[in-house]
Amino acid sequence: MTKLPQLKPRQVVRGLERAGFAKRKSKGGHRTYVKGALRVTLPYHATDIKPGTLRSIIDQAGMTVEEFLRYL
Repeated sequence: MTKLPQLKPRQVVRGLERAGFAKRKSKGGHRTYVKGALRVTLPYHATDIKPGTLRSIIDQAGMTVEEFLRYL
């Protein structure tokens, strides 16, 4: 299992956009990105995204950790 790095929300957004996701909406401290039938919601705060939350985002995006890290 690949160890997840500490990432800022803007880094995760860049990875999602490179993977073909588009911003759908933003409400409060969260943003939603979509690609076809896949929908990913992520917290957009000043702090790093926790590893468990990042793993959930990657799962929602339908990717493996290795696939996601290639888009960063």
